[in-house]
Amino acid sequence: MSKAIYITTTEPNSGKSIVSLGLMQMLLGKAAKVGYFRPIIDDYPDGGTDNHITTVISYFNIDMQYEEAYALTRSQVNHMNNQNKEDEVLDTIIEKYKAMEGRFDFVLVEGTDFSSEGSIIEWDINVLMAKNLGIPTIILGSGVGKTLDELVNNIYMAYDSFKDKGVEVLMVVANKVKPENIEIVQKGLKAQLPKDILIGVIPLNPILGNPTMMEIVEVLDGKVLFGKEYLNNQAGHFGVGAMQLRNYLTHLKKDGLVITPGDRADIILGALQANLSVNYPNVSGIILTGNLLPEDSIIKLIEGLSDIVPIVSVDDGTFSITNKIGAIRPRIYAENIQKITASIHDFAMHVPEDELTERLITFEPKGITPRMFQYNLLNRAKSDIKHIVLAEGLDERILMATKLLVDSNAVKITLLGDPKTIKEKVFQMDLDLDLDQVNIENPTESAHFDDYANELYELRKHKNVNQAMAKDLMEDVSYFATMMVHMGHADGMVSGAVHTTKQTILPSLLFIKTRPNVSVVSSVFFMCLEDRVMVYGDCAINPNPTAEQLAEIAISSSETSKFFGIEPKIAMLSYSSGDSGVGEDVDRVRKATQLVKERCPDLKIEGPIQYDAAVDAKVGKVKLPDSQVAGEATVFIFPDLNTGNNTYKAVQRETGALAIGPVLQGLNKPVNDLSRGCTVDDIFNTVIITAIQAQASTSK
Repeated sequence: MSKAIYITTTEPNSGKSIVSLGLMQMLLGKAAKVGYFRPIIDDYPDGGTDNHITTVISYFNIDMQYEEAYALTRSQVNHMNNQNKEDEVLDTIIEKYKAMEGRFDFVLVEGTDFSSEGSIIEWDINVLMAKNLGIPTIILGSGVGKTLDELVNNIYMAYDSFKDKGVEVLMVVANKVKPENIEIVQKGLKAQLPKDILIGVIPLNPILGNPTMMEIVEVLDGKVLFGKEYLNNQAGHFGVGAMQLRNYLTHLKKDGLVITPGDRADIILGALQANLSVNYPNVSGIILTGNLLPEDSIIKLIEGLSDIVPIVSVDDGTFSITNKIGAIRPRIYAENIQKITASIHDFAMHVPEDELTERLITFEPKGITPRMFQYNLLNRAKSDIKHIVLAEGLDERILMATKLLVDSNAVKITLLGDPKTIKEKVFQMDLDLDLDQVNIENPTESAHFDDYANELYELRKHKNVNQAMAKDLMEDVSYFATMMVHMGHADGMVSGAVHTTKQTILPSLLFIKTRPNVSVVSSVFFMCLEDRVMVYGDCAINPNPTAEQLAEIAISSSETSKFFGIEPKIAMLSYSSGDSGVGEDVDRVRKATQLVKERCPDLKIEGPIQYDAAVDAKVGKVKLPDSQVAGEATVFIFPDLNTGNNTYKAVQRETGALAIGPVLQGLNKPVNDLSRGCTVDDIFNTVIITAIQAQASTSK
């Protein structure tokens, strides 16, 4: 079953609680443990809590604490955004959601309330959260004050906005629709939306649209004099008792709220008596304005009555109080069982629950966002901490990345270089890096130097390497770091910020060597675009691979892709698609594709295929209509290094994509190369990936 569903609205006061309560009731009938999560909530001073959270947790008796059910308050989000920490907002939300996902079979996620200014920004936040959590969405719109066209267009634009950002919309719900308009709203939505989108239309329910006496007391800061046990009474109408009693009684309506000055004993007693009389509508409560209380004799009379509606005293005058009551927005809270059961009933009656359940069961997310990808990487690294050696310990970018890595508690780090020089460098940079938490190794002064040189001599003496040559090579940080990995003194190595790719990789080819059944070391980049992560290979190692090498690169890349949580759909790139092209280059790609199919028949692969047909669903459908890969490719195998290297750099520069790599594949133990133009983030991500690769190599 899909792990979660995201509920969002198009505007304030659309009745989101109806969908939340109805969905929770539905889900609890399908899954043993269902959690509830709100990424962002409003601020509640003086110890107040979010009503949505307390209502759902209390009514459904969910085994979770209030603090677990949300990530951030609105003021915290604003503060982070003002400090340009938007990524930190997403990271916090993802972390809290993931913690809940691990505890529950299913998580109901409820978006923001649109209670602040700037609805467009808030709308974007909801799209961003649903996208990065990787969960399908239900969109809710209100029919209050809208024509049919306005309601349908409002919901369609919301659907289109989510769909455009790659968020899967399972259902749209039109809420608060006049009962006589249900059928025409359903037809209007069906005509506008794709056929696979589920549609619910919920009628306006007076029970849910009226405030209770409890809500009125809270808003008015009133003092309850009588009838506390009836505070869940709903005020369907309200009116001011300013005229004589005989005239006021004729204006009473069902569930009416009486507003009158506290010294109008006639109105007070008349309203109480009318509530008991079968000849008049029932009264929901009485508001006494102006901080005036009835005389003692009247109080005594009221105390003797058998049935008393809530009587509430307030400070403000009648005019002010009437305006405040008119502005109250009704809500659903834990104690109001009538509203909760009405919500659950309305949802079940007017939403296709069986079809929705089926969609949730069969839903599979398409792709993964860069933010979720990076979160998953960090969590995997933390699950089994590995020791990574960084060969270029004097580079400022390496030192800044080391600071971040130490703070992350995800890896153990060794820096190569002179300890005194590294300490001076850290001081000059004013970098808050605690070097006591880092191992620093100077190759020429290391206790392992002679052992490493002897090991290199034994491994390479058949290639005419003598002891002196072995010692000279071991003074090179790339050789020393790689030997640390080979000897088991480190789990992985990262270099290349200063050294060339050849300098970084050559030692690993000499004595770490390739895995069994692997003849070619290759590389991939994880290309983190705005809304997805793709795998590019080989963009760093093999200049002109043969068909056999291309096939092996494709298979290795699919394994890397799968290992890092990306379903491999392989596009073997060329300048033509399908059978349309001829020539040596395209034939080589065609042969490589066939070799992959023979060796790994379960892999989804297409080739030769052009880049546009691989990434664009519309183009893919035209050029290769029967393909499982066209328009949905996740792994892109380039025909040569020239094409691959230039393409990844072009995509990176033009789209602002984060390129993580090159990540080497095919070696017995992880060694990874950095670009000499790498950033601190590049180094951080490469080290984390190396640590995860090390988890796999040490478990074998």
